[in-house]
Amino acid sequence: MKFLKIVAYNFFVFLFFVILLEAIFGYWFKKENFGIYMRKERKVNWQTNVKFNNKDYSFFYKRNFWGFRGSEFEPKNVKIVFEGGSTGNQRMTPEDFTIVGQLNKKLISDGRKTVIYNASTDGKSVAGYVNDFLYWFPKIPNFEPEYFIFYIGVNDRVIDEGQKYWDYKVSIKNIDKIKDYVKNNSFLADKYKNIKNKFFPKITSGYYVDFKDLYTNFDYVNYEDAKKIHSPRTNKKKLLIKKFNSRLIKLKKSIEKYGVQPIFITQVMYNGLHDHNIFLINNELKKFTRKNNFPLIPLDEIIELDINDFYDEVHTTPKGSKKIAEAIYPYIIKYIN
Repeated sequence: MKFLKIVAYNFFVFLFFVILLEAIFGYWFKKENFGIYMRKERKVNWQTNVKFNNKDYSFFYKRNFWGFRGSEFEPKNVKIVFEGGSTGNQRMTPEDFTIVGQLNKKLISDGRKTVIYNASTDGKSVAGYVNDFLYWFPKIPNFEPEYFIFYIGVNDRVIDEGQKYWDYKVSIKNIDKIKDYVKNNSFLADKYKNIKNKFFPKITSGYYVDFKDLYTNFDYVNYEDAKKIHSPRTNKKKLLIKKFNSRLIKLKKSIEKYGVQPIFITQVMYNGLHDHNIFLINNELKKFTRKNNFPLIPLDEIIELDINDFYDEVHTTPKGSKKIAEAIYPYIIKYIN
């Protein structure tokens, strides 16, 4: 019995110090308490091997404490943010060879004192950008960017109820929500994640991106061709546009609330604007920017991509990413000046 009392006493002493440690050093009561949001997008370090155009790439896919792709940073230094889905995140591409990475190389080469920080996450549409302003960015102290670059098109071209999962970064099951809350706020869990990422990174090796069949009977549809071949909107297309415009209106409110300068970019797929929906989404985005006097980079009008610039229907290879960065860079410089 005396032994059990000693064990119980030591256990409660240990538990007390754990609670004290968590209360002092944890994030339970701090502004940067992410709650149940963004857990799977924070503190990631995955070792990855991939092959594009017969060239091997070995790199670490990193997302930092704040949930951005790349290394740690001071939030107060962030002036330009890039918002996209997987086409902006480019999970399978080394950071330096992504669109954002290529843009940053140009900024540095030109002697610019600022760089672009990548807030893209897989699957995110305009609805996800709105949620970021509601649930993500307010959690970051001293975070006052001046410019937001919105890369829009691919993920807004479909009406899919499952899209909410990608736009709202919260687990579905209650038990997972509890786990996420603990992982986001616990000091001990945070330190464990640091050690795990440093010494035992997740290995996601063996990716071979085979896109040979993608370009069978390849036919690129540019903007001028698309205007000729795509038919007027059907009722289903009207619903698509209506929902898209509703999301844009919500995004506009967030832009105005936070007092940031937006820059919008349209998108293309591997075969340009062959897909009717992305052609319609791009056109609606252009109408929206004209109406609100927002800067726009009409990528679909200024670029024509080629074979091997994509590894699937929507994601660019390093070769394609470089072409896109080169096309939009002069516009970005003009707008941020």
